[in-house]
Amino acid sequence: MVKSNFKSSTLFDYLENKDNYNLFGLPNDTRVDYIHINNNKIQRFTNEFWTSKQRQACSLHEISYRACFKPQLPQFFISRFTKEGDTVYDPFTGRGTTILEAALSNRNVVSNDVNPLSEIFCKSRMYIPDLFDLGRRLDSIPMYVNSKSDIDLSMFYHPKTLQEIVSIKNYLKHRKETNSKDELDNWIQMVATNRLTGHSKGFFSVYTLPPNQAVSSSRQIEINKSRNLTPEYRDTKKLILKKTKQLIRDITEDDKDILRKIASNSIFLNKDTRYTDKIESSSVQLTVTSPPFLDVVQYDKDNWLRAWFNDVDSNIITKQISMFRKLDDWCEFMESVFAELYRITRLNGIVAFEVGEVKGGKICLDESVVEIGRSVNFRCLGILVNEQIFTKTANIWGIANNSKGTNTNRIVVFQK
Repeated sequence: MVKSNFKSSTLFDYLENKDNYNLFGLPNDTRVDYIHINNNKIQRFTNEFWTSKQRQACSLHEISYRACFKPQLPQFFISRFTKEGDTVYDPFTGRGTTILEAALSNRNVVSNDVNPLSEIFCKSRMYIPDLFDLGRRLDSIPMYVNSKSDIDLSMFYHPKTLQEIVSIKNYLKHRKETNSKDELDNWIQMVATNRLTGHSKGFFSVYTLPPNQAVSSSRQIEINKSRNLTPEYRDTKKLILKKTKQLIRDITEDDKDILRKIASNSIFLNKDTRYTDKIESSSVQLTVTSPPFLDVVQYDKDNWLRAWFNDVDSNIITKQISMFRKLDDWCEFMESVFAELYRITRLNGIVAFEVGEVKGGKICLDESVVEIGRSVNFRCLGILVNEQIFTKTANIWGIANNSKGTNTNRIVVFQK
């Protein structure tokens, strides 16, 4: 493990000596090159640094969310740059990959995301339920045959399934309004939100697009027609229990205790990441994050059905999540983000900032991020480029590299 007071001239100067690769767990065939940004020579390391074969991800991560990275990415930095008791932060938490991976490693966590759905997905999974208690709670939720949705969702759900969904939705709303909502309710809310739509019988809906996004009602009607589909009944309580068993299959009793302990000391914020005054200055040892990439992902359109179920105004998501069409506007926003990161980062602390190639590879945000970090006095240690085998979903991000059959994570690493 790299100590938090690491003082090499740059991490990558150190890593360039291949005798040291084994210490950091880097393959000997790592390729080293340099890029020049405004007359500054930045080292870049390229390889497949983390894959599922290198470290099997915990089952607790198996919640779909648009634009999330693999758990192996934050673990790579958590294991090298932190020790137990250090604080790990993610200003763009999303589904909570960094936060959960850090908590499972017995690190304190600070989470922030302007999307209110993020806390539903992340914080709830830090309190692992007893299956018997969960089943009993699900059985206690009244399912009313006269429960009706305030919007037409017949293209997604069988009438009885929709009655159950609305019943669960109303139950959770009542529990919140009466201040009686507890950890079991939060878990049910999290799993139900994740099971709303998907492409298998493990979801509440008829076949639709992957569960990290929801198509429009009109688009679902077209899908049903083209596939000759009619929504079948899905037992919502049964599916919530089934998904719960999948999520907790790798969780030990020790994991449960660690997660609960970390959760009791954690900070969950729903703020503009430029203004996080509740986070103490010089308190964070490691930040691992991935911000919105220009206008690649439409979070409000992806999350409209999840917002409905959780009584979140989707317009709030539109207003709060920063989407930029111009690179200059994105950079201006991120400079303010980095100024705040600099304030909260400990001396010699690390920021690992993951970005992808966008606009078909015409824009490499990593080069812009180098300059942004340096402008607020971070020292750029270099860029890690993690190559991965090409997947179809990479096309969503515009990061396909058809000539090599790979796509990349690009992580710009800074030190304060």
